[in-house]
Amino acid sequence: MSCHVAIVTDSTAYLPPQTMERHGITAVPLTVVLGDRALEEGTEVSARSVALALQKRHSVTTSRPSPEVFAAAYRAAADAGADGIVSLHLSAEFSGTYDAAVLAAKDAPVPVRVVDTGMVAMALGFCALAAAEAAAGDGTVDDAVAAAEKRAAGTTAYFYVDTLDYLRRGGRIGAAQALFGSALAVKPLLQLDGGRIELLEKVRTASKAIARLEEIVADRAGAGPVDIAVHHLAAPERAAALAERLRERLPGLVELHVSEVGAVIGAHTGPGLLGAVVSPR
Repeated sequence: MSCHVAIVTDSTAYLPPQTMERHGITAVPLTVVLGDRALEEGTEVSARSVALALQKRHSVTTSRPSPEVFAAAYRAAADAGADGIVSLHLSAEFSGTYDAAVLAAKDAPVPVRVVDTGMVAMALGFCALAAAEAAAGDGTVDDAVAAAEKRAAGTTAYFYVDTLDYLRRGGRIGAAQALFGSALAVKPLLQLDGGRIELLEKVRTASKAIARLEEIVADRAGAGPVDIAVHHLAAPERAAALAERLRERLPGLVELHVSEVGAVIGAHTGPGLLGAVVSPR
């Protein structure tokens, strides 16, 4: 009898709905709190509404899913025929989502392997896709976990923000926080490293920072088969222009995803975000 392995992730993977449906991936939503309203990412609150709230300096915070929400997702997967579940989540350095999933997994009706990918956005999404592809057919839980971990090990994410202020307020800039004062005078380029956001370079102007981002991504992608995701918040023209330039200069490009980040990541980066995920095959 073949084993059916279900893949669960969270809403910060920012996978297109049609892609999740095609691969049978379930995303558990994180919560965005606007003022006194707690809203589910992906269904009840948009990134644009978060960007507007931030621009007006309204209170915006985020919170993890409860263990009960994860438990319901695991029960649904088991009821649909899963013999095992792989649950892949954003870096535990950013959120308690991983911890909530671990708690729920203890009482799940089928075995659940919970993985802290150390990733976020499509860096996490690519891991979930790799796991789903490995689990297809007769793939085991071990196969899916190994595929996700291999993809995570090779994936890097870089991004530009207009200001570090939003990351500073949320305590999400890690070691870069020590450089906050000097970084305000320039345009920061950041990198996801070891599950943390670290300051990579400081560039004098926005246009030079975006050009440098393109160079870094192209160098990292190389000539081999690679998937790229370009993310933005309230900066669609920047994202479209960067994606087009990358399409022209990357000979090994397999898939190119362009999307606006969701409300949770937007709450911590602020409007003007431009990011790129490099994920070799």
